[in-house]
Amino acid sequence: MSNVARDVAAVVVDYHADLALVGCVASLRANGVGEIVVVENGDLGSTPEAALGDVRLVRPGLNLGYGAGVNRGAAVASERPYLLVSNPDVVVHDGALAAMVAFLDAREEFAIVGPRVVRPDGSVYPSHRVFPNVFLAGAHALLSTWWPGNPATRRYRAPHADGSVDWVSGACFLIRRRAFESIGGFDERYFMFAEDMALCWSLAQKGWRVGASDDAVVTHVEGVSRARASRAMLVAHHRSAVRFEWQTARGPRRLLAPLASAVLALRLVVALATTRSTSRP
Repeated sequence: MSNVARDVAAVVVDYHADLALVGCVASLRANGVGEIVVVENGDLGSTPEAALGDVRLVRPGLNLGYGAGVNRGAAVASERPYLLVSNPDVVVHDGALAAMVAFLDAREEFAIVGPRVVRPDGSVYPSHRVFPNVFLAGAHALLSTWWPGNPATRRYRAPHADGSVDWVSGACFLIRRRAFESIGGFDERYFMFAEDMALCWSLAQKGWRVGASDDAVVTHVEGVSRARASRAMLVAHHRSAVRFEWQTARGPRRLLAPLASAVLALRLVVALATTRSTSRP
């Protein structure tokens, strides 16, 4: 039995992803995953159960949010050493999961590893990032919409010199179950967005490291589920960013948390106005 089949249980949180979810589950099976838990966060009956084959389906009956959904899925998965967490619109490339298992097997100090995430057009999604401070976050928040390659955004998305990162995208990652359980899983105060950042921050507080493997590649369609409620997701995104700043700010930085909140509020107003203008017929 391969390391993947023996050691990995996968948790996928679905929210009306339909055929994208079917492709995700198929890619997990192709990578040797024998145990797959799907959490139906959408309307009851919205997950195409018949097309998924042998998966364990968890039906909370309401949208719990991403992190809470993962927690419910992890709670019913068997006690394997590793949990693979994935969005439903992710396709795991051949060998990617084995590469992530090998990464953690060889590095006991690492709790979690994220793959290289690419978009369907082949461009690389910035899935490995540093924790933002108030100045970095503010500059990134204000400038990224109009100037995607600005210095703050480049710094925010740069790995450390030793190849480790502060946090990896929750779209897809592999984590040691004992590390996941040591921090109580995802912080369920985050409904959507920044829950991955908060997870990695909590791991760091316990002395764990976070890694990234370019040998593991996945394709992320992005936004298949979010498209159903784009404006609500914008609000959730900015609310989570504010929560993270207040949760992690220490010392003098704590005094600047109100400024960070104001910058994020301004960015939300601009984003909502842009969404309104582009959605008009």
